[in-house]
Amino acid sequence: MLRRSFFRTSLAGLAAPAAQSKVVIARDAGGAPKLLDKAMQSYFDCDSPLEAWKRVVRPGEVVGLKVNCLAGRGNSTSVALVEAICERLQQAGVAQKDIVVWDRLTSDLEHAGFRVAGRRDRIRYVGNDAAGYEDELATFGSAWSLLSKTLTRTCQAVINLPVLKDHGIVGVTLALKNLFGAIHNPNKYHLTVGDPYVADVYMLPPIRQKVRLTICDAITAQYEGGPSFMPQWTWPFNGLLVAQDPVALDSVGWQILERKRAEKGMPPLKAAKREPTYIATAADAQHRIGTNDPRRIRRVEV
Repeated sequence: MLRRSFFRTSLAGLAAPAAQSKVVIARDAGGAPKLLDKAMQSYFDCDSPLEAWKRVVRPGEVVGLKVNCLAGRGNSTSVALVEAICERLQQAGVAQKDIVVWDRLTSDLEHAGFRVAGRRDRIRYVGNDAAGYEDELATFGSAWSLLSKTLTRTCQAVINLPVLKDHGIVGVTLALKNLFGAIHNPNKYHLTVGDPYVADVYMLPPIRQKVRLTICDAITAQYEGGPSFMPQWTWPFNGLLVAQDPVALDSVGWQILERKRAEKGMPPLKAAKREPTYIATAADAQHRIGTNDPRRIRRVEV
């Protein structure tokens, strides 16, 4: 599996991280479609959302949307956001049958509000429990895992769709950690606040090679009590974070959560003994997934 020749392109994010990584923070209370268009046009500096999407995907590709559905309807990747992305993908020339919305469990998708059952020529909703995992372990550093067949055999491109939220063990769960949903044994990788496990999992070749873009759902964000839905610790951020560099996005998202925690009188994650140091590990010389250096991150707020 690891020797397979994967589709390579310069369309979006498969090259080494640039000298400066851009992270767009789009805010709008006008609904997911309007917010998505605003974020994508700003990130790709385009006059139209269709032009932006054509820089990410092309007709004939199978595109996977890696959602995060652990928190059910309360604080999972928004159904409205996914529907808006699917509409734009089709307008960019991707057929309905070539769009796959996936996560670890079919039941998680259903509890988050996605309609899993449907015709084969329509958008597919697939849990890894239904699609299965590879028989051979994929390895990098501390990560020894079976990878989802949806990732390895079905998708040629992946758009990562995490949620902006706290995690009670590893600090935050954003772009990097959302790919724990592509492996069979994420429960093994929460020791030492997920460091270096989160970074090592992201280094597995199909993940590193196929994830083109991260759109972090920050419409409703959660600053404590995650990854489960805890409504008392959520707030309407009404935003999306968009980046090709997952490390830069996680660095920016982490600081948004820290500011909200401070505003609510909560200690910083370091004081709570769950600082997400795996973000720095993902940027080190052994990983080079992206940058966590604020001097190399260009934040664009729209």
